[in-house]
Amino acid sequence: MTPSSPPGLTRFNAAEDGAARAALHAVCASRAWADALLARRPYPAADALLTASDAATASLSAAALAEAMAAHPPIGRPKPGDPASAREQRGMAQATPGLRAEMLELNLAYQQKFGHVFLICATGLGAAQMLDAIRRRIGNTAEREREIVRTELGKINRIRLGRLMEDPEDLPAHPTATLSTHVLDTAAGRPAEGVAVELSARSGDDAPWSVCGTAVTDADGRCAALPAPPEGTAHVRLRFEVAKHTPFFPEVAVAFAVAPGEHHHVPLLLSPFGYSVYRGS
Repeated sequence: MTPSSPPGLTRFNAAEDGAARAALHAVCASRAWADALLARRPYPAADALLTASDAATASLSAAALAEAMAAHPPIGRPKPGDPASAREQRGMAQATPGLRAEMLELNLAYQQKFGHVFLICATGLGAAQMLDAIRRRIGNTAEREREIVRTELGKINRIRLGRLMEDPEDLPAHPTATLSTHVLDTAAGRPAEGVAVELSARSGDDAPWSVCGTAVTDADGRCAALPAPPEGTAHVRLRFEVAKHTPFFPEVAVAFAVAPGEHHHVPLLLSPFGYSVYRGS
């Protein structure tokens, strides 16, 4: 093995598509980005993989860029149980209460203006630097901010890929499916905040359902803490407690099939006397 071929690269090149896709999804949630990187395997060196990542990030459509951003938690609120976001946001750990409060306020204002989280490559940045950045960027146009986000995403992808290439244990031998959801109150015209979501899984048609975990939608109607189903899952059920958004339906249960190594985004659209779900991107 040459110095330019870290231990994880060999395993990534040889991994089955499902395992490689699952590892890439942990780096970036865009399916188009993962497709582009998978199509170019095998890579002769880490630099080739990073260059392919840069090219794939640069070519992401607006929808694919939004898909990638949706998996990133707001600055100051890393995903529970996610070591990557906690590690990347460690600069916020020692922030004063006042700084945290201002960051939260600006995060909300940023999301209201641009429709997505404030994304920044936080690795190595202190809390004050991140606060200065959001203060500057909140005045940008949507077009200017979208290109800054693309650049920041490219930096994050490079760092995460580098870590993956150095640690082959980050490549799962038996990939599982991953999940996300987005609850929207169409009558109110805004995301449905505070909806409790219970995730259950089963291995087949005749197997019993087993509860895997719960989460609550945030101000953007998303569940940052939704767990991945266990290995061997064939079907997943999401149960949403939606009474405060549509009294006619105290809860909505959605069951669907999942495939190992694939990401399944299933939004829920609520109205007073109806709802709809679909597999999104």
